[in-house]
Amino acid sequence: MSARQPPLTTPDGRYIVVRGRLWRAANPTLPEPERAALVARLMEARRAVAAARRASDHDAEAAAHATVDQAKHALGERGPVWWTDGAPDLNRRMARTTPYAEWHRRVAEAGEGA
Repeated sequence: MSARQPPLTTPDGRYIVVRGRLWRAANPTLPEPERAALVARLMEARRAVAAARRASDHDAEAAAHATVDQAKHALGERGPVWWTDGAPDLNRRMARTTPYAEWHRRVAEAGEGA
């Protein structure tokens, strides 16, 4: 059994690429203990979303979704961008329609995952 491959990351580290789509990466300047705690909180909240759905508890699901959102904001994956050079946020866009298009094409052709 092989280990799961980490997601493809844009050369500037701003996005991961999942099925050809850009998703904003966590802020790399977060101290590791803080990042780890936020990821743990995010995963706990995602499990709470699933449990609330299984229980058909709409209030609990809404609360869990709010916790997911808070964790993603704190990680820098949502809300204001964490970079400071004025580059636009391309979150959720297809890589092939962004300035990353040529890079993504080369990576896909090389078979490095895309």
